[in-house]
Amino acid sequence: MSIEDRIQAFLASGPFAVVGASTDRSKYGNKVLRCYQQHGKEVYPINPKAPEVEGLKAYPSLAVLPVKVPAISVITPPAITEQVVGEAAAAGVKHIWMQPGAESDAAIRTAESLGMNVIAGGPCLLVMMGYHE
Repeated sequence: MSIEDRIQAFLASGPFAVVGASTDRSKYGNKVLRCYQQHGKEVYPINPKAPEVEGLKAYPSLAVLPVKVPAISVITPPAITEQVVGEAAAAGVKHIWMQPGAESDAAIRTAESLGMNVIAGGPCLLVMMGYHE
């Protein structure tokens, strides 16, 4: 499947979760969440330290989300992303977009071996969906 096909499959699914959602509006973990909001997408912030992000209740992990999310954006350090992949598989996630800087070879290999649609090492969701401050 081409990168364009993988991106279209990702964007056609939903609801979404942003793992690494940040309360700091200058961080990509916040901008990606706001991008989903700007496009009217149902999105859930995952942040173990914040009670809410951008007016949405935040959840400490994918495991405690009240809904199943088929697609997640990951904006975490690579070592954390590697842990997130396992949590995502356990939560039934089918699509994972590792934002630039979040990916690692190990995380990509593991996600692919688990049958996930992986987007990594390429375009940023903010560019593909269109984001504005």
